Amino acid sequence: MKKEFVCCVCPISCHITVSEEGGEIRVEGNECSRGREHGIQEYSDPLRMLTTTVAVKSSTLPRLPVISIKEIPRAKIGECLDVLYTMEVSAPLRCGDVIVKNIGETGVDIIASRTIY
Repeated sequence: MKKEFVCCVCPISCHITVSEEGGEIRVEGNECSRGREHGIQEYSDPLRMLTTTVAVKSSTLPRLPVISIKEIPRAKIGECLDVLYTMEVSAPLRCGDVIVKNIGETGVDIIASRTIY
């Protein structure tokens, strides 16, 4: 199987091709070692940061922006969004407060990305 990506780990934005033969992953087109690592990660288990909003009660603002503290598996994004879209938090909350601990059994927490009263 062969996949093509635009690498996003440095300003060069290399067009890389990642393929697998006999259990060995091969990366072509990268101009730096970070591009090779990114290609392998993106091919085998893509990760993404999760940013969205959750409903807030008892506040002047209706929604609170939230973000994952690190990347989560791309395959878990939908499941995590389902949790966040159906929840409602109460103000006040400070930037950095944990909103959901270990969302979707990923080991990643979701935190508030602003203070809200």
